[in-house]
Amino acid sequence: MEETVTITIPASIRQMLNRTPEEIGRDLRLYAALMMFRLGKLSSGAAAEMAGIPRVMFLDLCADYGIPISQITAEEL
Repeated sequence: MEETVTITIPASIRQMLNRTPEEIGRDLRLYAALMMFRLGKLSSGAAAEMAGIPRVMFLDLCADYGIPISQITAEEL
């Protein structure tokens, strides 16, 4: 089951970003999923599902954005 969340964005912001409303929606889903994963609120699988992309692609994007995929410290290893 999916839920819909509505976010109002000023038209000037959409124009600055030069993105369609659909593209902004996809971007926001991805960025929210990345942040929730980074904060430990979602697993990588759940975050990938939220973003609407395969888990492997999500993990690649984590690397692109400098988000560690493991919370294990060097000392714990």
